[in-house]
Amino acid sequence: MAEEAFQRPENSAPQALVRLLQDFTLEANRYVDTAGARNDMHRTDLNALAVIMRHSAKGTVVTPGILRKELHLSSPATTALIDRLVQSGHVIRERVGSDRRQVQLRMTPKAFQDGGAMFMPLSRHMGTAMAAFGEQELETVTRFMTAMVEATIAARQEASDGGPASPAQPA
Repeated sequence: MAEEAFQRPENSAPQALVRLLQDFTLEANRYVDTAGARNDMHRTDLNALAVIMRHSAKGTVVTPGILRKELHLSSPATTALIDRLVQSGHVIRERVGSDRRQVQLRMTPKAFQDGGAMFMPLSRHMGTAMAAFGEQELETVTRFMTAMVEATIAARQEASDGGPASPAQPA
């Protein structure tokens, strides 16, 4: 039986653009790995700080359970992660509530200072690159990237629900 030529599914994305998004993701991950390594921080440490920062900005209390769920970690791995962040001076644990059983995680000023220093080169280079684009172009790119994030979240949810991971094979 001869193999048929691959045909893109209907509504699939232009491959060159998908490759650029993949390249961007790969390079962003490499940057995080490099910046983290220079500061003796794991990628998971930096991801945890990003989760804490995002929730704190929304006024949400960040608990170890939230961190465990968002980073897909086991309870022991979450405890080890928080212990590292406390030991490095980036996070403090605070007891909240009248019974003081709930633990809240808060970033320290050191976390903001170190994070700013780690990501300043990336911010500076991205700012320079963005300066070459007009306001309308940046608005379009912002809409596009927002849609790509939403599409990626939907695909992740589909994959975690056991949805189709690849095109169905003929029987």
